[in-house]
Order: sequence, then structure tokens, then C-alpha cells
Amino acid sequence: MPDRREDDAIEPQDPPSKSARKRQMLGLQAVGESLLSLNDNQLSKIPIDDERLLSAIRECRQIRSNSARKRHLQLIGKIMRNIDPAPIEQALAALHNTKQESTTAFHQLEQLREDILAAGAEGAELAMTRFPEADRQQLRQVILQHHREVQGHKPPSASRKLFRYLKELQQSYGESD
Repeated sequence: MPDRREDDAIEPQDPPSKSARKRQMLGLQAVGESLLSLNDNQLSKIPIDDERLLSAIRECRQIRSNSARKRHLQLIGKIMRNIDPAPIEQALAALHNTKQESTTAFHQLEQLREDILAAGAEGAELAMTRFPEADRQQLRQVILQHHREVQGHKPPSASRKLFRYLKELQQSYGESD
């Protein structure tokens, strides 16, 4: 029996199946479609070096016909086969995370406003624990104004004013950290 070398024991790797190639192509098209949903400012933050890809994305934004758009997405996927999509996918994920964090902070601020207004006169203290540099007198005035508006069935302008003030506090407090 002839001696087998280790090189012979390793079988050559088969090329990816047709289904695997199709899944990869559809994934690249999905990345291309997410690039289409970005505005020009966001798109400039994505590391795209291929000018053909940028041109195809700009052209696809102009297309209104559904079938022509699908064909153009296939073209974008074909162009993306020749480049490394990993940096683009990472930049898209980072952009998505930033947007999600912004939305979460907005909802937390809305909840704080609702808690402050529900607590009444003690609501100013809730804001002071979160933002120690807040103006207690201004908070009390806005809270009292809100309660007068509720009793008088008037539009909630004090509630909006409180939200704007809390947002200013959050931005100044967040920048100083």
C-alpha cells in the first residue's frame, strides 16, 4: 500500500452551491437596498470606494418603475460582488445603532416629562435629581402652567416647553460628561 501524504488526505473544497451563491447575491442586494434608503449626508459617511457603485445607487434613487428598480438592485448586487462588503455593512450597523440610541434617549426624555407632570409640584425635584444644574424655579413655573392649562382645557404648550427645556438640559449635561 503506497504511503499517503497529508496533502492527499485533504480534499479540495467544492465551490459554493448555486443556492449559496444566490443567498450571497440576495444579501448583497439587501445591503444595496439599505444604502438606497440613506440620504446623501448619511451615504457620505459610508466607506464606498467604488465610483460605479455610488453611481448605481444615485441612478436607482431616480427609478420609479418597480421592475426596473429590481433590475437595478441586481446590478448593485453584481457590482458589490467585486468589493469587500464588510466595511459597508459595519458602517450601516453603526448608523443604525446611533439612530436607535437617539430614539431611546428621546423616549426616555418623554417618559421623564410625563413623570414630572404627573408628580405635580414635586415633579421639579424629579428633574433636579436627574439634572442638578436645572433651574428649580423655572421647572415649578412650567409645571404650574401645565396644570392651569389642563384645568382650562387649553393646548399643552407648557408640556412642550418643559420637553424643550429637558432636552436642552440633557444636551448640556451629556456634553459635559
